[in-house]
Amino acid sequence: MTEKEKAAAGYLYNPNYDMELLVDLHKCNDLCHEFNQLRPSQRVEQEALLKQIFAKMGQKVCINTPFWCDYGYNTTVGNRFYANHNCQILDGGKVTFGDNVFIAPNCTFTTAEHALDVEQRNEGLEVALPITVGNNVWIGAGTIVLGGVTIGDNTVIGAGSVVTKDIPSGVIAVGVPCRILREITEEDKLKYPKYEG
Repeated sequence: MTEKEKAAAGYLYNPNYDMELLVDLHKCNDLCHEFNQLRPSQRVEQEALLKQIFAKMGQKVCINTPFWCDYGYNTTVGNRFYANHNCQILDGGKVTFGDNVFIAPNCTFTTAEHALDVEQRNEGLEVALPITVGNNVWIGAGTIVLGGVTIGDNTVIGAGSVVTKDIPSGVIAVGVPCRILREITEEDKLKYPKYEG
């Protein structure tokens, strides 16, 4: 079994010296570098590069630079996906974003989990655990989402959170580690003033 196949199957694998994975990593990193050199107004060119990076990409996708992704082919993004500056996706495992996902600046999504055993860790062994973000999710600034996590639909993750466990649909969750604060209610429609002119 190749290291790439081990990663996909959820086994410990070594990405550090495997030529197949290194070639894939360098290809995606080069595409991200090219993406990051474009002017902010070059949205058409940015979209073309993102289509080369991601396994699947919906309509109306906007990502502000800088942006980094490890492999790209393990990540899918839905329609109306927006990621602000300095989004990082470490996608040794599958990362799936639904529709209408909004990501604030300085957020990291990392599927990588290194071995707890010191000998295995020193060998460079790690495991890639999937991340799933549902539809209509807002991820606050500076959030870190760890591997093995699912975030449900219609949920808000507060700024500065570290998401270590699943978060259900329809809630506001915040903290280190991220915990449910409360459900989102109809009253939340009244939180901010709306111009009615």
